This record gives sequence, C-alpha cells and structure tokens, in this order.
Amino acid sequence: MALQIENIRDFSFSEIIGQEKVKNQVRSSLLAGHHVIIAGPPGIGKTTLAKNLATYLPEITVNDCPYHCDPKNPACPNCRGGKAKSKKIKGMQRFVRIQGSPDLTAEDLLGDIDPVKALKFGPSSLEAFTPGKIFKANKGILFFDEINRAPEKLQNALLQVLEEGKATLGSYEIDFPADFIFIATMNPKDINTEKLSDVLLDRFDFIYMGYPENTATEKEIVTAKGKKRVEFPEGLLTGCINFVRMLREDKDLEKVPSVRASLSLYEVAQSYAQLNNRNKVSLRDVQEAMVSVLAHRVELKPSLKYLKSPEEAVKEKWEAGAG
Repeated sequence: MALQIENIRDFSFSEIIGQEKVKNQVRSSLLAGHHVIIAGPPGIGKTTLAKNLATYLPEITVNDCPYHCDPKNPACPNCRGGKAKSKKIKGMQRFVRIQGSPDLTAEDLLGDIDPVKALKFGPSSLEAFTPGKIFKANKGILFFDEINRAPEKLQNALLQVLEEGKATLGSYEIDFPADFIFIATMNPKDINTEKLSDVLLDRFDFIYMGYPENTATEKEIVTAKGKKRVEFPEGLLTGCINFVRMLREDKDLEKVPSVRASLSLYEVAQSYAQLNNRNKVSLRDVQEAMVSVLAHRVELKPSLKYLKSPEEAVKEKWEAGAG
C-alpha cells in the first residue's frame, strides 16, 4: 500500500469547510486500502479534497527514476543496473494529476516508446520505453479528474493496475509495480461523458459529495476563500447566498450555479463598490454583478429556453426573491 495510514484519524481535510460525512467516508475507504470515486456537481471541492489529502502524506525515500522504484527492490533497468540515486519526496510531490478528456490515450497513462531512445537502444528495448503518469504516481496518489470523460479503451487499461498494483507493458515480459491510491472525480449529471463500466466501478468505493449543507456553511466558504476588498454587509451576503441556493432548487433550471457562483458574486459585487469609490457593498452592486456572474451558470429547461433568456430568468427570479 502506497499510503501510510496509521494516522488516518488526524486527516482533517482542513481545506474543505463542512462535508464532515464525506470526509469520514474518505477516511474509512483509505483505512480499508480502497480506491475512491468522489461524485458530485462542479465547484464543490472534490479536487481540493484530493489535493488536501496529499499534504498529509509523509516524506519517503525512492529512487530518482521515472518509476519511483523502491531502493530495496528496484524494478526498472536503470535502477537494476545500480545507476540510480535515491531521493526524498514530500506529500505534494507524491500527487500526480490526470485530466479526463475524450482524446486521452492509454499511452498517456502507461507510457510509450521514445523514438530517440528507440534509435539508441532498439524499438523493443525496455530502455526505449518512457513511463506514463501511472508509474510517476507509484508510492503516492493518482488523481483522475473527471474520469467519466475518459474513453472506454482507457478505462480498460486501468483494470490490471487497480486490481493487481502492477502493469504489464505491451510485449515486455516484466511487470512494473504501480502501487498508489487512486482517487477520481466525476459529475454524474454530465451527459457528454462515457459510461463507466461495472467492472471498473467494482474496483472503487463510490462517495457522493453535494453542495454545502446550509447557508451558514456556504457563507463561511465564500468569506474564507474569496478576496475581501470592501465591507460586505452580513445580511446582504446572506441574501445573496440564499438566492444562489434557491436557484439550485428551482424546477425551471436544468443547470444550476455551483459554489463558485456564490464566490464570484461575493467578489464581483465588491469590485463594483470599489469602482464607485465606496467602502461597503450595496444592493445595487449586487444587482449589477448578478447577470454577469449567474446567467452563464444556469440553463433553462427545454420547455422554457425559447421563451426567455438566462439573463431575463436570473433578473426575474432575483426580483421575485427580493419581493
């Protein structure tokens, strides 16, 4: 197992405000040595949580090679030849990120033949192989953002690694260790994605992460993460957060605003006040910021989108809420 988990109870995930149930589920899965998929809408802190985990990883010693070989049991040709030096890597250096996209290939994950090295060592030589991100994550965390955007062929390439902790490279007879914790994220409501196979899903614990539990928690996130330029009255900020949260429950909307919308509204309204040489946000500043911050973050249901624009819908709903 790549992670030392004796102190898992101390993993507070302090960068994430609220979400105590999710944090505990992640701790439990890690303690069991399981890989994890965190599912939920955009902008709720899924990536932040995964990065936060890396900060708790202890410093370890590995060989200074692309495979992060164990100095006591090296696997790659360079280390077996006694050429590699050891090095120490800290928590965030043990965190490797992959961004899911339709054009991602198995070679991006596993690696490929380097043409220059192939000319020197021969195309079938192991020395000509350049390892991909799976091996760079050895002894650490492989973070796969939006895994359901990856093509089915790439999903299949992950199966052996997740099941056995090693990968067999093409025609090479050597199995390379790939010992890591795999944390992935996905937005289950995103329709422009690939379906994850049951075989792949069976290798994970599936954890659902939602929007902040209540207005107070979301307000704490906004004030902690957002830039403060001028004073934002408490009551007005509460009203802004409540409005964004109300939009998430609106039956007319197919796409709803994330926590990033609350954060942007907080910052842009302050900018309007500052541009007008005022040291306090007013209701007018919020109204000025509302459309530019929220209209592109919402989408009306098909039955309504031809009757009004998102800009008009946001204005109407704000006025209805204010009234």
